Amino acid sequence: MSDKMIKEMKHNGPVRTKKKHKQSKDRSKTKQSHDDTNKSGLPTESNIETKETEIEKETSRHLSELSSITLTESTGTKWIVCVFVTALAFASRFYKLAEPDHICWDETHFGKMGSYYINRTFFFDVHPPLGKMLIGLAGVLTGYNGSFPFEKPGDKYGEINYIGMRAFCATLGSLLVPLSYLTVLEFYKSLPAAVLASFIIIFDTGCLTISQYILLDPILLFFIMCATYCLIKCDHYKSHPFTFQWWTWMSLTGFFLACAFSVKWVGLFVILLAGFKTVFDLWNLLGDLSQTKTQLIQHFLARVLCLIVLPGIVYMAWFLVHFKVLAYSGSGDGFFSSAFQSKLIGNSLYQTSMPEDLAYGSVITLKNQRPAGGLLHSHWHLYPEGIGAEQQQVTAYTHKDENNKWIIRKAESNPWDAKTPIEFVQNGDLIVLEHIATRRNLHSHIEPAPLTPRHYQVTGYGEKGAGDANDVWKVQIVDAPDKQRIKTVRTKFRLIHYLIGCALHSHSKTLPKWGWEQLEVTCNPHVRDKQNLWNIEDHYNERLPNSSFEVFAPSFVESLMESHAVMAQSNSGLKPKEGEFTSRPWQWPINYKGQRFSGVNESDYRVYLLGNPVIWWGNSVMLVVFCVVACIYAVMAQRKIEDSVAVKELKGSTHQQIYPMIFEQWLLVIAWLGLTLLSILFDGTSSLFPPLLSRHVV
Repeated sequence: MSDKMIKEMKHNGPVRTKKKHKQSKDRSKTKQSHDDTNKSGLPTESNIETKETEIEKETSRHLSELSSITLTESTGTKWIVCVFVTALAFASRFYKLAEPDHICWDETHFGKMGSYYINRTFFFDVHPPLGKMLIGLAGVLTGYNGSFPFEKPGDKYGEINYIGMRAFCATLGSLLVPLSYLTVLEFYKSLPAAVLASFIIIFDTGCLTISQYILLDPILLFFIMCATYCLIKCDHYKSHPFTFQWWTWMSLTGFFLACAFSVKWVGLFVILLAGFKTVFDLWNLLGDLSQTKTQLIQHFLARVLCLIVLPGIVYMAWFLVHFKVLAYSGSGDGFFSSAFQSKLIGNSLYQTSMPEDLAYGSVITLKNQRPAGGLLHSHWHLYPEGIGAEQQQVTAYTHKDENNKWIIRKAESNPWDAKTPIEFVQNGDLIVLEHIATRRNLHSHIEPAPLTPRHYQVTGYGEKGAGDANDVWKVQIVDAPDKQRIKTVRTKFRLIHYLIGCALHSHSKTLPKWGWEQLEVTCNPHVRDKQNLWNIEDHYNERLPNSSFEVFAPSFVESLMESHAVMAQSNSGLKPKEGEFTSRPWQWPINYKGQRFSGVNESDYRVYLLGNPVIWWGNSVMLVVFCVVACIYAVMAQRKIEDSVAVKELKGSTHQQIYPMIFEQWLLVIAWLGLTLLSILFDGTSSLFPPLLSRHVV
C-alpha cells in the first residue's frame, strides 16, 4: 500500500465519520424522505452504514500493519543502540584493568574482606555483608586462594590473581550503562534521552575510575540501578495488575532493593524512592471509585508482600550466609559480645570451660557492654604532657591481647597471696584491679579525661601492685542483692570509684595517635549510664572448677540484632583520622576535590578519582533548575492554566506514568539540597560538630 493511499485513508476516515453524524442528525428531521428513498430502490440507510463500517475497519487494519512495521524497526534500532553503548562501557571499564599491579586505596579493606570469606575467618565491617561476599565469590571463581594480606595501599600483588575481583567490579560498573539506557527509555520513551543518559555514565571519569577497582561502590550502584529499572517496568503494567508480568517486576524490585541495602546502608535512598512511589500509587487507587474494597486490600497486601516482606527475608538471608561462612575466630571477635564469640571456632570462648564464679586471685578480661565495646586495656605508654596526669594510659581495645589481662584482688590485700583460701567476689565488695603486664593498678582521680572533660581521667598507677586509695573500686551488680556472686560472661556490673563515686566508662571516642587510636576509658559521674556496664569475658583460675559455656551462644535473631547494633554504633563513631584526606559539604556538588587512589611520587603509577566537571557541574545546575521548573509546573496546574503545553503534557495520557515519579524525585531532590545547605550552614558557623560535617571521600 502506497504512502498516498495511507494518507488518504487517514484523511477520509474522520470525514466519513463526520458525514455519518450529520446524516444521523438529518434522519431525525427528515424521516419521511428516507422512507421515500427506500421505496424508490436506492441504497438503504443500513447498507450505507455497513459499507462505512467496512471501510473504517479496512483503514484501521492498514494503519495497524504500518504501526507494527514502524514499531519493529524502532525496536530493532533501540536494541542496536543498547548493544553499542554496552560495548562502549565494557571497553572503557576494562581498559588497562590490571594497572596498577598494586593495592589501590580501599582495595586494602575490601580485598582483605573478600579473603576473609574465602578463609572463613570472622571480621567486622560497618557495612552489611553482601558486597564483600560477592567479591570473595568472584575471587574463588577466578582462582584466587585468599592468601594475599592486603596490608596497605601500594603493596605489589605479585603472582596473586587479583584481576578476577577487579573484573567482577568492572562488569557491574559497565552494566550501569545499559541499565541507565533502558530505564530512561522505558520511562520517557525517548531514544535521544536514553542515549544521553548512557553517555553521561560512560564519560563520567569518576564513575569509570571507581568501577575498575575492588570496591563496594560499583556493586551498590548496580543494585540501585536494577531496583530503579524494575520499579519503572512494574509501573508499565499497572493497568494490568496481578498478572504474571506485574508480579515478576514487583518481586524483582523488592529483591534488588534488599540487595542494595545489603551492600551499604546508603541504599536506603532507593528504598525511599520506591516507598514514595508506592504510597503515591496506593493513594491514587484509593481515589479510583471503580476499585472495590477487596481490590484495594489486594493491592495493599501485594505491595507489603513484595516490597516489605520479601526484601526483609532476602536481607536476613544474606546475614545468615554471612554467619555460616565466617565460622572461625578472626580479627572482628572483639567488637562483639562474649556470648557471640562463644560460637566462633578457635575463639577462647568456643566450647570452652572456665570457672563460673569469680574469685579473688583470678586473671580476667573485662568487656564493655555497649555495642562494639572494647576490652579494658593498658600498656607501658604514658599520657602526654598537658593531658591530665602523666601516668600510664588505660584504654579499651577491640582485639584480643595480653595487655587486656588483669588480676582481681581484695582492696586490703597487697600483694596477692596465692595460698589465701578461695573467696568469691560479691556485690558490694571493694576491689583492686592490677594489670598483669605492667603491675600497675586501675586508678582514677579528679583530672579531666583527654576527650571528655566532664569525665575523670583513668590511668594505671603504682609499682608492683602497690598504689593508693584511688585504686579502690566498688562492685555494683545490676539489679542484684548484696553478696550475690559475679558470674563469668553472664553478670553485668559497674565498677564505682570508692572515693569519687564515678563509674568506669568506655565509649566510641577514639584517642589520637599518642593513644594508638584506641577507645577512651573514663570515670563517668553519671553512674546510671548504660555504657558503664561491664562483664567478665575470660576467666583463669587453676584453683576453681571449670564449667561449659556452650549454652551462651546466641540464636540467629540475637546475632542479627547485635550485628546491627555494632554496625550502627561504629557508623555513628566514624570520623576522619589525623592527616586523613577529607572534604566539606559545600565541596561535594561542585566536584571540588577528588581522591588519590594510587601514587604519591611523580615516578609512581598515579590514579586520581575526580568526576567529569562538565557532567558534575551540569548535574548540580540541573538539580536546581529541576526544582524551579517543577515548582512552576505545580503552580500552573494548581491555577488551572490548561492552555500551558507543560501542564497538558504532564496530564496527557502519554505521560501519565511520569508525573508521579517526578513528584517523588522532587521530594528526594529537595531533601538532598536541604540537607546539603544545612550542612554548609553549620559547617561555616560552628566548629562543634566536625565529625558530623566532615566525611571520607568515597
